Amino acid sequence: MILVKIKLDKSLIHGLGCFTKESIQKGQKIWEFNPEFDLVVEKEVVERLPEGAKENFLNYAYVGKGTGQYVLCSDDSKFFNHADENQNVTCFAPEDAVGNELVCVATRDISAGEELTCDYQEFDAEPYDVII
Repeated sequence: MILVKIKLDKSLIHGLGCFTKESIQKGQKIWEFNPEFDLVVEKEVVERLPEGAKENFLNYAYVGKGTGQYVLCSDDSKFFNHADENQNVTCFAPEDAVGNELVCVATRDISAGEELTCDYQEFDAEPYDVII
């Protein structure tokens, strides 16, 4: 679940993006997996979905590296856009945070109004299978 104030807005990266409504300090936790809030789905369940539902689900879910299960964020964090190390990544997942302990923290001080981005490869076992 997102732990900072955000708003959705048009992104120059892709479609909609999450933009912070407050300043964030480097190292501050921005998002964390919450098993009471976020949805974990077995691959077999996703495979049984009708094609339209499966495509929509896969557009917003990711495969957790630590679990191999799909994770669907229940809030607007599903609109965090991808940026790689050569771009302006604002959030990262520490290497020791895997599976249901996944968190994202600020890579630097972030000003209010900036888009929150992350490198999907840090936490998604299949980062290039998403529809972007």
